Amino acid sequence: MTNLTKELIEIDNEYVLHTYNRFPMVITHGKGCFIFDSDGNKYLDMIAGIAVNMLGYGDDILAEAIGEQAKKLMHTSNLFYTAPQSLLAKKLVELSGMKKAFFCNSGAEANEAALKIAKKAAKQEDNPTKTQIISATNSFHGRTLGAITATGQVKYQKSFTPLIPGFDYIEYNNISQLEEIMSENTCAVIMEPIQGESGVRPAQKDFLLKTRELCDKYKAALIFDEVQTGMGRTGKTFAFEHFGVKPDILTLAKMLGAGFPIGACLASENYADVFCPGDHASTFGGNPLAATAALVTISRMEELKLVENSAQTGAYLIEKLSKIKGIKEIRGIGLMIGIELENPNAKEILSKGFEEGIILNAIGDSIIRLVPPLVISREEADMALAILSRIIF
Repeated sequence: MTNLTKELIEIDNEYVLHTYNRFPMVITHGKGCFIFDSDGNKYLDMIAGIAVNMLGYGDDILAEAIGEQAKKLMHTSNLFYTAPQSLLAKKLVELSGMKKAFFCNSGAEANEAALKIAKKAAKQEDNPTKTQIISATNSFHGRTLGAITATGQVKYQKSFTPLIPGFDYIEYNNISQLEEIMSENTCAVIMEPIQGESGVRPAQKDFLLKTRELCDKYKAALIFDEVQTGMGRTGKTFAFEHFGVKPDILTLAKMLGAGFPIGACLASENYADVFCPGDHASTFGGNPLAATAALVTISRMEELKLVENSAQTGAYLIEKLSKIKGIKEIRGIGLMIGIELENPNAKEILSKGFEEGIILNAIGDSIIRLVPPLVISREEADMALAILSRIIF
């Protein structure tokens, strides 16, 4: 470790709130699927900023578009129209089959907007007790107070109680629990089509179909959190396409801006006009710079056929990973892959990965998550497989 690296780490430790356990490296730049640190080391990045950097690093077209927009207009109040925001809303509506979009800065904010839409829609019915929101255990929806209440994991909630009232939790994929708990008082159900943070666990199609059926029966909003699964990650533009179940409200972030902060909440016909001016807002939401980044990201996704690459390269990785010794189970769809290990040594494998020049993500002691850039090539996939075959034991 160089003196510069040590100095930067010391500065960070002294002046930045300790909300992350950081690895002892300073990342300086990246190109394609590789990142570089201040000590000159090169790593194949198989987590893409935690499922964010769709285009990898240093995409010239995206960088040039952001630069050109920055020269013209980075931000203006949402009291005015701007072309990039309007065009982005139109594009996302066309891609998703939804009706209207609200823009914000992150996945947690997108989920907050979704929950507020559902709660206001329920208020418009003649049922003052229609306040229940149902989520799944082991889910993850963000770290703002509303989103963390929706997140069905006590470890994230226990330091911030009391939480927002009205939330109940069921076991993911448990149809009988859902049937038992839903009623006319259910305002919304929020689910990830594939749970990411808890270890890449796809929903069962029957479960989502039944959820859709029950939401229709009780006039509750079905919210799909596609912050991690959306924008091509699973080999479809949106994960709900795998299941044939369309939500009432859809949330996006992460890959939407390929690294530039932006979130979106898309509402279907029945929920698109619930909000009135003043009900919700975001100072920076959908600003011209962020919207331009998202528009170019979507254009690059289509031009480079990244949804198709996600499906094909993801299937290739899953097939080859299944032959590596030391792996108990492979879960996932497209380039969203969970590797459950036979031994609880995920953190040790991460350390070995750094030594071998690969960036991995550990979930607990027994799961490795792979969510690489969607531009990953077959050659780079083979490189990752070769390293994983050496370090998994």
